[in-house]
Amino acid sequence: MLAAARTAFAERGFDGASIRVIAAEAGVDPALVHHYFGSKDKLFLAAVEAPADPDELLPEVLAGGTAHLGANVVRLLLRVWDGPGRSAGLALVRSAVNNEWTARLLREFLVAQVLRRVVDTLGLPAAEADARASLVAAQLIGVVMTRYVLQVEPLASASADELVAAVGPTVQRYLTGDVDLPGGAATTL
Repeated sequence: MLAAARTAFAERGFDGASIRVIAAEAGVDPALVHHYFGSKDKLFLAAVEAPADPDELLPEVLAGGTAHLGANVVRLLLRVWDGPGRSAGLALVRSAVNNEWTARLLREFLVAQVLRRVVDTLGLPAAEADARASLVAAQLIGVVMTRYVLQVEPLASASADELVAAVGPTVQRYLTGDVDLPGGAATTL
């Protein structure tokens, strides 16, 4: 089931893959997929071996309202990556660099499961929301690559508070500030 799910999510994306299609590709009844994984979200997390479940963590990001989104996103990223999920996350990121299939899964996880949910709280037009989410993704992936994969100092040994103070305002600006957005999307905030 997981192999069929990985293929479906990589080929169709999270929104395009269905439990029914995944079950058919795995040669099982859809009820069996629901029995083992409960929902499409949980199946996706298992398929990508995600280091954390966004459903459990997003309330923390959204706490404090729009004014604190940037800092909260960075704080959560660091908490997840500094925790027990680091090795699974590193494996996923390292694989994504060399493997398009894994890159698609990582993209779907970061965009569909995490950033889209954060950006959706801002009530933006779709094109603007997508552009802002892609800027945030670039910043977060940059932090992960620099701190955890390449281990560039002083970023690699900086405290979480130092990184939240340094990177949080940039993420905040990407989410809610005035920016020239890629793809010609207009800013509305």
